[in-house]
Amino acid sequence: MKTIKKIALAAAFVMAVAGGAQAKEWKTVRIGTEGAYPPFNYFDSNKELQGFDIEISKALCERMQVECTFVAQDWDGIIPALLAKKYDAIIASMSITEERKKKVDFTDKYYQTPAGFVMAKGAGHSDFTPAGLAGKTIGAQSATTHASYLEDVYTDSTIRLYGTQDEANLDLANGRLDAVLADSVVLGEWLKTEDAGCCDMAHTFSGPVKYFGEGAGIAIRQGEDELKAMFNNALAEILADGTYAKINDKYFSFSVY
Repeated sequence: MKTIKKIALAAAFVMAVAGGAQAKEWKTVRIGTEGAYPPFNYFDSNKELQGFDIEISKALCERMQVECTFVAQDWDGIIPALLAKKYDAIIASMSITEERKKKVDFTDKYYQTPAGFVMAKGAGHSDFTPAGLAGKTIGAQSATTHASYLEDVYTDSTIRLYGTQDEANLDLANGRLDAVLADSVVLGEWLKTEDAGCCDMAHTFSGPVKYFGEGAGIAIRQGEDELKAMFNNALAEILADGTYAKINDKYFSFSVY
């Protein structure tokens, strides 16, 4: 009788494991993004998410044969919301850094662009070292690689941090900042708008990996290796078959990969 019970228990265990594996199959992937970082992710006039991140997400999900759904989340809470299982992945131009790797896993990079300083037209500034910007007031979006870099390195400048990139840009336009540091592509997009008639791109550079990371990657919860592999395989496919290049060329006149 004990042997029969042991067999029954073993069978039940196998069925439970099999059932668990079945439940883990990815049919839908919920993607967290900010929706306030054009041209990478933003809401259009119809309140629909658009941008490079969004189109790359959709292309990846198509290759993975899963349904994509999107969740907009303020940047400051974007990693905590992932860990709380509000969504399954973050595709929001998040730089791959050692500090963030302590909390989440990352896929391979899906793009990499330089940082840039924007200043008022005619500022005539040429020295963008910490010494050269000593005494200046510099803005950046909070909880970003640019903010960390400024706070750690530009210690003789006044650093002001903002909830969104648009807020920092607006303060620069209104003369409340001497400069803004952000992704050069994002700043370049803003400089095309009427609000940016005040300003020019003053300096672009590839910052230290310690702060600016290894490029933008897709963040997932630690231990979800299957989902990470699915994203990496899909990314390799769209890079190889020209899909990535088509999306790239829709937004940029140069390769961001």
